[in-house]
Amino acid sequence: MVYVISNLDKPLMPTKRYAKVRILLKNKQAKVVNTKPFTIKLLYDTSNYTQPVTLGIDSGYTYIGFSAVTDTKELICGEVTLLKGMSERLKERSMYRKQRRSRLRYRKPRFDNRKRSDGWFAPSIQYKLDSHLRFIDNLKKILPITKIVVEVANFDIQKIKNPNIEGEEYQNGEQKGFYNLREYIFHRDDHTCKLCGRDDLPLQVHHIGFYKGDRSNRPGNLISLCIKCHTPKNHKEGQVLYGWKPNLKSLKEATFMSSVRWKLKNILGCEHTYGYDTKSKRIVLNLEKTHYNDAFCIAEGNTHDRVTPIYFEQIRRNNRSLEKFYDAKYIDLRTNNKASGQDLFSGRRTRNKNLNSENLHKYRGEKLSKGKRTIRKERYFYQPNDLVKYQNRIYAVKGTHNKGARVMLKENNKSIKIGDLVPYKFRKGIVAV
Repeated sequence: MVYVISNLDKPLMPTKRYAKVRILLKNKQAKVVNTKPFTIKLLYDTSNYTQPVTLGIDSGYTYIGFSAVTDTKELICGEVTLLKGMSERLKERSMYRKQRRSRLRYRKPRFDNRKRSDGWFAPSIQYKLDSHLRFIDNLKKILPITKIVVEVANFDIQKIKNPNIEGEEYQNGEQKGFYNLREYIFHRDDHTCKLCGRDDLPLQVHHIGFYKGDRSNRPGNLISLCIKCHTPKNHKEGQVLYGWKPNLKSLKEATFMSSVRWKLKNILGCEHTYGYDTKSKRIVLNLEKTHYNDAFCIAEGNTHDRVTPIYFEQIRRNNRSLEKFYDAKYIDLRTNNKASGQDLFSGRRTRNKNLNSENLHKYRGEKLSKGKRTIRKERYFYQPNDLVKYQNRIYAVKGTHNKGARVMLKENNKSIKIGDLVPYKFRKGIVAV
């Protein structure tokens, strides 16, 4: 599929007329603006006739599934892998900041002047919302999208509380209500049997209070069990399920992500659906569980002609940390392996509470390297994950050292002079794999 943009930067309908595209490029009536997905821009005036296009978004904490369809065919689909480790980097930044401020004799207190607006999200979550919006904007630049549908949650908590809630979506038969409650329980229990811990067997929903006559379908009375544990024998008095009181998982994190999805829906002003509805459609269409197949069902795809999925990943744009701390290295006398000074610490955790553990200084053997702090003074030309050409092969950059004079490559783990490398592609933000 070739995606087309007009000379006025308006998205047009994509095409599979590859010969026509080659002729336009050869006659310089069009130019390539992106290679994946392959996108061209027309250099002459043309009509802007388009068809209605529905975009389905399977929003998530780690992955985004997307699929855009017309009445008859699918135009694009794929998955985006979002950046990981945001919370750890924020903790590292906080550590360095506290160290710097602790070296000052006095600093004016500023802990009471922080303000948070309504709808505030933690930075580790806000960037996920921003990434969703940024990627959807990129899709709207190459496709004339007229309708967006977002999956806001795996289950409809309102329907669980009130099964008789009115509305067209809630009046499509008993099976939808069953999938809603069932999916809620499986999601809460991580799709694993809460008795044996297996996740490779079909799951069933078990009533915890069956032994005392409590067969209500409230979520607190339901739990996931595999078919080998959920047997009539285990229900008998004296067996493992009789009187069993498991600890149920909290869904605070899932609820928080649901609020992000609702915020996404409100910002886009689009329609929404639920995961249980998506799952029931996917089962009817006999599609495997993937994020782009879920997005296809969200976009109300049915017997459409499908396209090959495109995979994207989000890569960190820049390392803004100017200060780095490298801990001292010792030989651990217990194992004779290399360990950091932080691993073999004194055991002291707090000054005002007796929470100290064993002093591990006695296990510090030979000192292999000193601890040090380094300050980065400039931004180097090559950054991690950039692609470079070396000896007629393409490699990914692992990092830069020796004050930017040499580069480490991922595939061969060699240190190369930057003069021996040719830049191939700078990979920042959301890029195709």
